[in-house]
Amino acid sequence: MRHRVQGRKLGRTTAHRKALFRNQLTSLFTHERIVTTVAKAKELQPQAERMVTLARTGSLADRRLILRTVPNKEIVRRLFDDIAPRFVDRPGGYTRIMRLGRRRGDGAELAIIEFVDYEPKKHEPAAEGKEKTSLMDRAKGCSAVAARPTRARPPRSRRPRSRRMRPRSPSPARADRSHHPIEAFDAAP
Repeated sequence: MRHRVQGRKLGRTTAHRKALFRNQLTSLFTHERIVTTVAKAKELQPQAERMVTLARTGSLADRRLILRTVPNKEIVRRLFDDIAPRFVDRPGGYTRIMRLGRRRGDGAELAIIEFVDYEPKKHEPAAEGKEKTSLMDRAKGCSAVAARPTRARPPRSRRPRSRRMRPRSPSPARADRSHHPIEAFDAAP
């Protein structure tokens, strides 16, 4: 029985679970909002809030404590310089969990965990007449028009998908033997 047993195992080993939360904390402090499952968000929330509370004091010892869990110095600097000062007057409750519904593939309940003062960045609408570039084109540094092929590809020829569908060619060892038992009997002297 699980009486008074704290925390969720999430179907992972201890090392895997620690790595998962380290990565999620890093993403939360980077983007200030992440989408995950409800169980993971509920486990992540106390850890994130504890780190923000430590970062509010700003001492070197607290910085080193946080660096044990989140070993990225840039992220820790962002936590101490940008995120924690926003919550100096707030006595806890720095994050919120909002449920999103179920994931399509496996039916897991999804949630957004974000800082309470999070405001999404405003996206500028694309100018009319200008084509939207694809993600691959942006990664390559090309425009959408220049990256498109000018001619259509020829249709692929149909090939058998597996070896079983291909007709067997007789091997030299089998070529001299007959495969039918009656023919083998008739061929005998």
